[in-house]
Amino acid sequence: MFGHRSFLFLLFTFGLNSLYSKELSQTAEQTAHFAAQTYAGAAQNALAEMIRFKTVANQEMPYAQNPEFTKFRQWLKHKSQVLGLKYSDHGYVQIVSLGEGKKVLGLITHGDVQPANPSKWNKSPFVLDTESEPGKLIGRGTEDDKGAIAAALYALKAIKDRNIPLKGKVELLIYMAEESDWAPLREFLKTYQPAPLNIAFDAEYPVVTAEKAWSHVDVDFPELSGQESSSKPLLVSFKGGEFRSQIPEDAVAEARNLNAEHIEKIRYELAKYNLQFETTRVGDNIFISAKGKAAHSSKPREGTNAIALLAAALGTIDWQPSAAANAVYYLSDLVGTGLYGEQFGSIAYRHDFMGPMTLSPTVVKKTADNKLSVFINIRRPFGKEAEQLTDEINQTLEKWQAKRKITINRKEISIGDPLWVKDAPHVSTLLNVFEHFTGIENPQPIAIGGSTNAKLFPNAVSFGPSMPGTEYTGHSEHEFITQEQFVLTIKMYTAAIIEIAGKK
Repeated sequence: MFGHRSFLFLLFTFGLNSLYSKELSQTAEQTAHFAAQTYAGAAQNALAEMIRFKTVANQEMPYAQNPEFTKFRQWLKHKSQVLGLKYSDHGYVQIVSLGEGKKVLGLITHGDVQPANPSKWNKSPFVLDTESEPGKLIGRGTEDDKGAIAAALYALKAIKDRNIPLKGKVELLIYMAEESDWAPLREFLKTYQPAPLNIAFDAEYPVVTAEKAWSHVDVDFPELSGQESSSKPLLVSFKGGEFRSQIPEDAVAEARNLNAEHIEKIRYELAKYNLQFETTRVGDNIFISAKGKAAHSSKPREGTNAIALLAAALGTIDWQPSAAANAVYYLSDLVGTGLYGEQFGSIAYRHDFMGPMTLSPTVVKKTADNKLSVFINIRRPFGKEAEQLTDEINQTLEKWQAKRKITINRKEISIGDPLWVKDAPHVSTLLNVFEHFTGIENPQPIAIGGSTNAKLFPNAVSFGPSMPGTEYTGHSEHEFITQEQFVLTIKMYTAAIIEIAGKK
């Protein structure tokens, strides 16, 4: 159950609300307490059940045929019926609703999750772990986004139990491909009219009104044929990263013809950075592995990028031509150890509210046709037009190829659109709810590097579940939500729904 620190937190959040300057309606206040006190345990059990569904996109198995998604949809239908909520299945979109008549509020979430490497977790990432670190609910999807789904379901249940009158229908939309493919949701919204006000439960508190755009540069380097030198260092391979939206925790290179001076130089460079590394000899080859820290790629400062740092160290060596060496030079020259594209020509910039553009290599891997692909994830704020940024990237790549006399076999540049909602009418209400339940005075809207489905809905802003001033763990190999945060989220979601959609 709750530890001493958690107990003090609950005493604070349950017992001291009268001290806060921001007042809620008595209905919202009482129902929020009722939801947390009555259903915190049930919501945690629901979270545990949801995590067992490995709702990870599988390129070799269509969504409709994937048994994990099918079982999750069946679970949602059954759970909705048990809770007395309405449910409808629209394929990629599941809708749980409360209330009648016109739609007044949409709650935007997603049920798919990112892959997880079981070797990096104390227990299976697809089992809710409450024991390894008391006070934390650990598992893939706890913070992104199944924890939010559980909190929202029981917020609606509490509102139903208390017979709170609503202005109309409140819909909880659970999209099943947010992490991999937005096309089905765009297609769904062509014929489905969403509510006029929306809240995404897929980011941070207090209220997110601006999101950077998911963008990327993906290039391939061909394998080179020719006679191998027996004296000059050869980089045989270079790889790293698990998926495109994660700061890579691991990277490894295989090299030949390295003498003691070369190895010492690489070790010296790696020692400058905050990551673990080792060099291992296997026959004539040396394997150089780096271990950083995984994080969401929208928050590169919270991780340690093993690909970028290993490439920076290896880039100090004069390698004979190879695809791996070309990839290393590309990364060491144009990315280096920075986070904001400072070395990538003239593309670096920042926005006064949304902050700097970030640039992170996230995956280096062999393609099916034996080329080496290097994927760089960019998070783009307002401040530069997409056409200008695309031109600057192209110019930088052309200049780099000419200077290095290296050929990029294929390049794909995609620049997305950021979001900035400046006048959504429910922002002040959400800030009020947050201030009331946390005691954090005068909270203000924030911008994030993440890109959520809020972009596709009218008047959509994000509200939790990640708390300010804490490390975001979604997409990491140590994803969790604290029990404190989970209970508080149930309360705030309940109060927010009532304050926005309840009859006055």
